[in-house]
Amino acid sequence: MALRKFVLDTNCFIDAARDPTVRAAFARFCEAAAPGLYLSAVVAAELRAGEPDARGRRRLETQVLEPYRRRGRILTPSTRSWEALGDVLSTLGEREGLQPHQTPRSFVFDILIAQSCREAGAVLVSRNDRDLTRIAKVTPFEFEAPFPDLG
Repeated sequence: MALRKFVLDTNCFIDAARDPTVRAAFARFCEAAAPGLYLSAVVAAELRAGEPDARGRRRLETQVLEPYRRRGRILTPSTRSWEALGDVLSTLGEREGLQPHQTPRSFVFDILIAQSCREAGAVLVSRNDRDLTRIAKVTPFEFEAPFPDLG
């Protein structure tokens, strides 16, 4: 059986930081998925942006981001991902009347993350089912709710 690749969305990290029950599920999943666990560069940027002080950013760098960097496990949006971002936004504009200038930045980032996962053959783990379902109707990719059972 081929090793499955997984990428955790920003909401997984945030929820784990805020809730001890989620943190335990997050830790179990990360341990089981470790051989195929990757970090999106977009998620890393969102996590950095959410840290209000230098101490928090240093802790984020050393405890969360550096292990992925050290192992070469960071997915960065390719040129094709950026092109797909424009295509998805345009298609959603045509189908749903989506206005790019009124589109939340988080939705734009979700498209980049989704496309990066698609290119890498990775499963995006996220609780953001509504937005990811919209994106997948335009550019299919695999996603699951936190935290899939790997047993």
